[in-house]
Amino acid sequence: MREYLLMALVAAAVTYLLVPLVRVFALRIGAAPEIRERDVHTVRTPRLGGLAMYAGMLAGLFVASRLDHIGAKLADPRIGDGRTVIALALAGGVIVLTGFLDDWWGMDPFVKLGGQIAAAGLLVAFKLTLLWIPLPNGGTVSLDNTLTTILTILVVVVAINAVNFVDGLDGLAAGIVCIAAMATFAWTIALTDSMDQGRLSVTATITAILIGVCLGFLPHNFHPAKIFMGDTGAMLIGLVLATSVVTVTGTVDYNGAAGSINRFPVVLPILLPLAVMVLPLADLVMAVVRRTSHGKSPFAPDRGHLHHRLLQIGHSHRRTVLIMYAWTFLFAATVVGLSVGGVPLIVFPVVVLLALVVLIMMGLPRWRSGRGGGRGGGAHAAPRGPAPDTGPASEDPPVPGAAAGSHVSATTR
Repeated sequence: MREYLLMALVAAAVTYLLVPLVRVFALRIGAAPEIRERDVHTVRTPRLGGLAMYAGMLAGLFVASRLDHIGAKLADPRIGDGRTVIALALAGGVIVLTGFLDDWWGMDPFVKLGGQIAAAGLLVAFKLTLLWIPLPNGGTVSLDNTLTTILTILVVVVAINAVNFVDGLDGLAAGIVCIAAMATFAWTIALTDSMDQGRLSVTATITAILIGVCLGFLPHNFHPAKIFMGDTGAMLIGLVLATSVVTVTGTVDYNGAAGSINRFPVVLPILLPLAVMVLPLADLVMAVVRRTSHGKSPFAPDRGHLHHRLLQIGHSHRRTVLIMYAWTFLFAATVVGLSVGGVPLIVFPVVVLLALVVLIMMGLPRWRSGRGGGRGGGAHAAPRGPAPDTGPASEDPPVPGAAAGSHVSATTR
């Protein structure tokens, strides 16, 4: 555990210390949108925070490779051909370069998709792939090379875009991914006594470094943000989270834990990655359906994201982010709790109560508006004082030079 803590601290420290330098660099090269009348922020905010996050990730991986216990696990030839560190560094480099060019100059969405597939292909080349699909009856479905490649690339690309789509408010993506990584880390640590520690250690290492990177970046990114992670950072942490999902669902023999994780030793581990990414994935699916149903590109920006809806009903910027943190934690903690050991009956009403509390928090602003109806207000009345920081209208054009779907488009900043 001390080695994991050291990796996380190194990744967090390097990320935190480099963000101010990256901010100066981004401003000098013009990687920041001009301030417009409709913008919430009042100073030019750069979008290349992902460069500091990548440096933090590399520092964490370097330290991990030099540690006695973790270094030996990362060099295990059964996982990533023993070159997990190199695979993550190279795949991360490709995705960061793609995001950097997009944040700086703008990039066609399909060119950006090509960069995402290339990064996923590097993971496949180093054999960081799904190996089989567990079944509820305790068996597994083996995958041939073609299916392994296709499913791994699909998982990675979907995860990258899910995180990128949800990155629309200060601190939102970094916080959600951090919670997801914490849940995955807790699950792997809880099962190290009953399953192959070498395989689980790789997932734990990846998530520990990801936690550190996100925590190191959040102080600079929480509202009001001094810097945005941009596609550079959003796609990077999406890639790293996807790699942890691939290693935990594709290289761990769940049958070996049949007697140690509640009643669903196979199904719940599959649900874990879905639970920790439920908000980004839900937002991604709804965005694609919403845009295509209106005859638009799936990458076309709009104001229909989950965080936009919370802002529109009256929540502040920070409260909206905290609500989405709470939902992510609720889903992730529930699945981890159900999958590790026996679950007392009291857990279920507690989870329901927590869900109700979050729902009440979401509805409070609207109820307050409704109570003002006797004074000529009402749920749809214009708010008193300054309008909440909901961003520009949906018909506003995207930021010049920003790729469609970028989190710094006119619909999200």
